[in-house]
Amino acid sequence: MRKSLRAAALGAACVVAGAALYGSGVATAGQSTANSTHEPYNIGLLTKDIDTYYGTALDSGGVYQASATSPYAKDLARIDASAKKYIDEAVRKHHKGVKPAVVFDIDDTLLLSLDYEKKNNYGYSSATWAAYVAQANRPEVFGTPELVKYAASKGVTVFYNSGLSEAQRTYAVDNLKKVGADVNLDADHMFLKNTANPPSYLSGCATAGTWTCTTVQYKSGTRKHIEDLGYNIIANFGDQYSDLDGGYADKTYKIPNPTYFVS
Repeated sequence: MRKSLRAAALGAACVVAGAALYGSGVATAGQSTANSTHEPYNIGLLTKDIDTYYGTALDSGGVYQASATSPYAKDLARIDASAKKYIDEAVRKHHKGVKPAVVFDIDDTLLLSLDYEKKNNYGYSSATWAAYVAQANRPEVFGTPELVKYAASKGVTVFYNSGLSEAQRTYAVDNLKKVGADVNLDADHMFLKNTANPPSYLSGCATAGTWTCTTVQYKSGTRKHIEDLGYNIIANFGDQYSDLDGGYADKTYKIPNPTYFVS
């Protein structure tokens, strides 16, 4: 993933997810919500709710998978249908001479890390995460790789804006190919975090050997760079609000993710 500040965020992953799932004040079995002044929502019940949402089950290979009939899959289907309709309308209304583009985050927007989250009890370490990414075998987030291809079929240029590191580029490309998101996987269209040699367009928060960019600064700065290249970003897709905040997109789409929060 790992987007900036994610390690710290994961320390309270389940509590944050509980706030997302139960922020409206709904509670069960006498448990209070995470935004209450009383006892937070029980973590054991929360993980069960997360499993129910994903329809989590072990496959024959011992990998935790989401169910194609789960509430998660149904939420994704609604988002995908809405996005396709919007892309059609945006392309029809787009001004001549300006190139339409879409931007996708990768982790838990295109590639699902549910197996990693479950097997690490919703925790994180850089070593286990790096090993997991290197397998390049994550399943798709239902429907989003097809949405990548749909946008491209409408003449919309696809870009990727990810917190994965530059050193993980090969793994990201290989994994995206496996799930069918084989569109514009070159360095000109896939922007990964390069803390050693950051691009000049992030000079406000990053220089060679020094990286102070927040997730929002990094992501929005990259989108600004894309628009400076002559594109108009008609839609931006991400599983974190920090993937979406900061402007430089006509419309944003939040992909469901109840397992962690990145500020």
